[in-house]
Amino acid sequence: MKENNFLIETAKYLPGRLPSLIKKYYRNYGIESTNRILPSVVFNLINNNEFEKIQKILPDITNIVSKFSGIQYAYNLLSRIEVIFGLRKPKIGIYDHTFHLIGGGQKYGCTVAYALQEECDVTLIANKEVSLEDLKSWYDLDLSKCEIKVIKIPFYEERGFREIDPGVITFRMENPFHIISRESGNYDIFINNSMLEMVYPLSNISILICHFPERRRANYFYVDKYNYIIYNSKYTREWIKKKWGVNPTNHIYPPVDMICDERKPQKENIILSVARFEIGGSKQQLEMIKAFKNLRETYPEELKEWKLVLAGGSIKENPYLNKIENFLSSVKVNNIELKVNIPIEEIKNLYKKAKIFWHFCGLNQTDPSMIEHFGMSIVEAMQNWCVPVVFDGGGQKEIVEEGVSGYRFSNLRELKSKTMRLIKNENLLNKFSEGAFLRGKLFTKEIFISKIKNLFNKILISYTRV
Repeated sequence: MKENNFLIETAKYLPGRLPSLIKKYYRNYGIESTNRILPSVVFNLINNNEFEKIQKILPDITNIVSKFSGIQYAYNLLSRIEVIFGLRKPKIGIYDHTFHLIGGGQKYGCTVAYALQEECDVTLIANKEVSLEDLKSWYDLDLSKCEIKVIKIPFYEERGFREIDPGVITFRMENPFHIISRESGNYDIFINNSMLEMVYPLSNISILICHFPERRRANYFYVDKYNYIIYNSKYTREWIKKKWGVNPTNHIYPPVDMICDERKPQKENIILSVARFEIGGSKQQLEMIKAFKNLRETYPEELKEWKLVLAGGSIKENPYLNKIENFLSSVKVNNIELKVNIPIEEIKNLYKKAKIFWHFCGLNQTDPSMIEHFGMSIVEAMQNWCVPVVFDGGGQKEIVEEGVSGYRFSNLRELKSKTMRLIKNENLLNKFSEGAFLRGKLFTKEIFISKIKNLFNKILISYTRV
């Protein structure tokens, strides 16, 4: 537009007139239109004038921008100029209120950090104590070029909450996540990996990574303030549209990096589950125990040499885990092992040994948030030639091809039938094992990193262009 060119030419050749002209533009053309051209204006001011002149004019421009657009925008403008001139790397903040817990969503955010730490200064923002060493041991990621910043949220700390629960916040309360919103303004790019709709982004560029929209539009809903919404599965995309009424922008499946050798490892008669022992029991490990117990009672000879192994992370004083342990003690079920909070190497070893992988998340559930949004552990098993038998719902439909790379079931009767079909037919088990391995190669960490880098390259090219 001709007026924009005039403003840029003034910045180059008549910088003394720039402050009053910018003020006039704000009044005549509005805040949004003026702010759109300001990075080019300031760039040309700095690029075409002597330091003394810039030093005199830039503070006046900053004050005018602050008056019309706020201090945060003025800060963001100058921050962007620093990056445009190559004075520093772009700063990225990645927030997750559950970084201190082991989980697939947290691995997603940490792998984003891993992919970007060479080109950007990356800070992981947590609400509870966690270290880079913890993250490395959990996800086998070297994040040594990143930093961690722990920002405790007074609302939860003062009330003794063990975990950060956004669901307790009502419109009658002050938004406790404003402290994170203020922190977001310190970065060029702020990434909300918590799918937490209550954080208002103040950065130049903002990205919300949604693993699932757990709550409906309600108090402090700021999802539509983000520039990009990344979603982890088509199932999640469907519910983002239904629950939030917004269209997500980028689909990137989670990173899964458990691929073993191209040759199938030596397998044992193990049915494996790998899932967090959630307090609410959403992964349904107790139901697995009961199903396995019933199978052993119904087919004693066929399952005599088989065992069920349940592995996963847990917080201390977990009532659901206590319930499982009490059940095992009371009924004295044989051939069932619990593996709680074991290291990643032991998890990998279990994947290599197991023949069948069970995943019940979503069974008998009507709440879409309680159905698996993707299922990273399922893919991990498949990448180790382990045949998945999983609930037929959520993101699991996008992973397991029925009758090709595994089975999907809708009820326990179907689960037992399909599991026994595999146990009784070794040729079928081997065929599905190969199909599972080939399918699992479509969800690798390398593919994820490539997609993340491609997206951020486009974002940064646009960010540094004037």
